[in-house]
Amino acid sequence: MADLVTPSRGHGLVEILDRVLDKGLVIAGDIKINLANVELLTIQVRLLVCSIDKAEQIGLNWWRHDPRLTSTPSSPLLAGDIERRLERIERGLEQLTLESERTTRRRKK
Repeated sequence: MADLVTPSRGHGLVEILDRVLDKGLVIAGDIKINLANVELLTIQVRLLVCSIDKAEQIGLNWWRHDPRLTSTPSSPLLAGDIERRLERIERGLEQLTLESERTTRRRKK
């Protein structure tokens, strides 16, 4: 009999989770700590639980442009800038190497 009850609970949990992620769930609250009518600490908590599709639908897609969460640069111009800077650094290193070799040859003569 216990085997029959467990699957329905799991199925019910999946349905509830699916509804929450589809519609979204907002939890908001404030925590204030006062001592002798002096506010010492205020913590504001805002939590939104929803699916990625729902978040994008309501305009929350900050993770797409956060450099700590994406492996590609957020702007193609940034990638081009990095490549140009790297080429400039490599040319500078080549010039320094050639100048160093010339100086070494002159000293040996």
